[in-house]
Amino acid sequence: MHRAWRSIPVAAVLLAAACGNSTGTTTTTTTTQSQGGKTIALFLPESKTTRYEAFDRPLFEAKVKSLCPDCKILYSNAEQDAPKQQQQVEAALTQQADVLVLDAVDANAVAPLVNQAKQKKVPVIAYDRLISGIDYAYYVSFNNVRVGEMQGQALLDAMNARGTTAKGEIVMIHGSPTDPSSADYKKGAKSVLDGKVKVGREFDTPDWSPDKAQQQMEQAITALGKDNITGVLSANDGMAGGAIAAMKRAGYKQLPPITGQDAELAAVQRILTGEQYMTIYLDIRAEAEKSAELAVALAKGQPPAAPVKVNNGAADIPAFLLDPIPITADKIKDTIVKDGFYTPAQICTAEVKAACAKQGIQ
Repeated sequence: MHRAWRSIPVAAVLLAAACGNSTGTTTTTTTTQSQGGKTIALFLPESKTTRYEAFDRPLFEAKVKSLCPDCKILYSNAEQDAPKQQQQVEAALTQQADVLVLDAVDANAVAPLVNQAKQKKVPVIAYDRLISGIDYAYYVSFNNVRVGEMQGQALLDAMNARGTTAKGEIVMIHGSPTDPSSADYKKGAKSVLDGKVKVGREFDTPDWSPDKAQQQMEQAITALGKDNITGVLSANDGMAGGAIAAMKRAGYKQLPPITGQDAELAAVQRILTGEQYMTIYLDIRAEAEKSAELAVALAKGQPPAAPVKVNNGAADIPAFLLDPIPITADKIKDTIVKDGFYTPAQICTAEVKAACAKQGIQ
């Protein structure tokens, strides 16, 4: 992966409220390289979104190990349970973690946890979601408003190509209201779509749940009529999958264009076969590895300067922000495949083989 960090004016990244999912059983594991090193704790919010366990965790752990063989890694997944995440953070502090890397279940409610860490002089890195209401060491994520702008523009382009921009209505399926990035995605999308399309139904989706998104899409189809829905703005791929399932069940002969985010494998395959129009490819490797580099640097007492600051309502947080990349079928080969995010063998199963060949993916 090879995205450059983007220097973004502070005014352009005043973020307000982040990408998550699900309830279930807590997964807590400890990986130890050797005794005597520093302890770095990584907290991820959920596992319904496939990126966290498949990419974020292993990439982060591998980078820490390469930079600091003597470091110990404490890992916890909260399964979208905020009280459980609080217990996990408090347990890590009890185990004398030297650095916390926190992707918060509820980023608007974890300031007290960050304060506990500060009292123990343990630096905190907000990973992927901007924690509000308190100062801390770093924020590592993507330009989330830009993600929404790209989704909105892609949907508008697709509708223009079909000649449906002025016809019918769109459905907007936003992310979890406890995830600050959701508000940014929504803000970006609306900045592009407002005044150009009619919004028939709009939903915030607890836990980023694909099942809830499917139910929401079913409600929209019942209320608006399937022939009157000409586009779907979905904030991520999991929810897009749920919306597509609802439309298939309703008997659509041709699905309206639908957006996504995260470049999940199933979504990449849907884009190739034409069921989903686009996704946002996030360079998770760069995000995870930069966070690991910062965590090791903090553990060693050598924090680097950040290229930009993001205001979280209480302080200007030193930040590293990556550029998102919009992906349609014709872009998959030169981005996702070229970067090794997925191999052609993973993507081009029997059902997708012909569509892969059409795009030169073999």
